[in-house]
Amino acid sequence: MVTTRTGGREGSVVVVVGLVLALLAGALHVYIFVLESLLWTTPRARAVFGTTEAEAAATRQLAYNQGFYNLFLAVLAVLGVVLAFAGVTVVGTTLVVAGCGSMVAAALVLLTSDRSKQRAALTQMAFALLALIALALSVVV
Repeated sequence: MVTTRTGGREGSVVVVVGLVLALLAGALHVYIFVLESLLWTTPRARAVFGTTEAEAAATRQLAYNQGFYNLFLAVLAVLGVVLAFAGVTVVGTTLVVAGCGSMVAAALVLLTSDRSKQRAALTQMAFALLALIALALSVVV
């Protein structure tokens, strides 16, 4: 069982909630990877990102690269969760915080660079931010 410094049961429940939220953040970023790197020019991906066929064709290489950034963030978060549940809590938590923190930072960049992408940025940020909040709360509970 994953526990906090105090070893309290309440803290461990909050940690588990944070780790589950990190898994959800990772799953969302794998989905984004699939859309950007594998399906970018398909009607489904174009509908999600609001691009035309011509725009998708012109930005395919950029989206492919960006998709892999999302995959790498997901790997950090998911690997961190696996390690935390395996008892390697310091390394696991560090990876979760790095992955989820980067997801939040990337969403803030999207939000501040293009207000029309507010919904996408908040969606991208939600699970990761909640995971970070839960993990931070687990230290004080």
